[in-house]
Amino acid sequence: MSQTAIPCVAMRGGTSKGLYFHRKHLPDDAGLRDRVLLAAMGSPDPRQIDGMGGAHPLTSKVAVIGPPSRPDADVDYLFLQVVVDEASVRDTQNCGNILAGVGPFAIEQGLVSATGGKTTVRIHMLNTGSIAVAHVQTPGGAVTYEGDARIDGVPGTAAPVVLDFEDIAGSSCGALLPTGSSVDSVQGVELTCIDNGMPVVILRAADFGKTGMETPEQLEGDADLKKAVESIRLAIGERMNLGDVAGKTVPKMCLVAPATDGSAIATRTFIPHRVHDSIGVLGAASVAAACVIPGSVAQQVSGTAAATGTHRLDVQHPTGFLTVEIDLELGGGKVYIRRSALLRTARKLMQGEVFVPAAAWSPG
Repeated sequence: MSQTAIPCVAMRGGTSKGLYFHRKHLPDDAGLRDRVLLAAMGSPDPRQIDGMGGAHPLTSKVAVIGPPSRPDADVDYLFLQVVVDEASVRDTQNCGNILAGVGPFAIEQGLVSATGGKTTVRIHMLNTGSIAVAHVQTPGGAVTYEGDARIDGVPGTAAPVVLDFEDIAGSSCGALLPTGSSVDSVQGVELTCIDNGMPVVILRAADFGKTGMETPEQLEGDADLKKAVESIRLAIGERMNLGDVAGKTVPKMCLVAPATDGSAIATRTFIPHRVHDSIGVLGAASVAAACVIPGSVAQQVSGTAAATGTHRLDVQHPTGFLTVEIDLELGGGKVYIRRSALLRTARKLMQGEVFVPAAAWSPG
């Protein structure tokens, strides 16, 4: 069987891993592109044994990067979630972890020129139309992956990649608080719906008989819990302006509890049918924002003071914590998130070509 070789880079971005492609190396037709990516990752197959995927949603991700389509950006970035056990590629959300590798990729692929010891890359996130600014270490005019920054969920240290997010509030749902309220009730359970870059539904772990300290495996093994959480997710999707979410990866469902490590809040996140081993970058940005919104479930649980200004919050997750800076403005009974910023790292793992059966590239 003949095969087609496609240039790509395998990279860890934050606590995720995936394949990074220059847009020019993939088909323009979205349906054909998705067939190629399914073949490249080895889906559908629970083990993804015949492809580059890692048999988990966190390691079955793709970034497609190309020249910018708007004047205030340096590059365009499309995130694609390749479903492990279904023939499905989804573009309904951003991924802030994979985003950490976009700046380094863009510089090394010649899409952006390095400028001194640190290079700023303005990234147009096509999934939501918003802008992220990556600050990439480029000593001597070249990307370095070595450094002393550490993020929980990743062994060792690496060069820091600081991510600033501009105007991401409501990027998927149309509003920071999609339902217009800081607290709603669905099926007798109090919750907060928020979109600060990622649509998230925040619920008290205690309302489901949980401490919020359970392992992902323990939560995934609780069939009754999963059924209850999914029932609420399906019910709230329309009210979050996301339509029918049965086949979508959003909203994420986040159980919260008082933190045990000095963080602002503890989280366990359904993404939406597996439990995250840590927490997504933009999911953490949404949870952190909820912590400073008066009356929200997260604010009640965390006890964080809701006041105008810059808030630095640690969000606890199963393998540590993630620090988020939130610039909050309160006024006239409304809440504005002016800026969200996080620290991530990335590392290039492999550069070369991924091979897919030639038939995957053929229309039909």
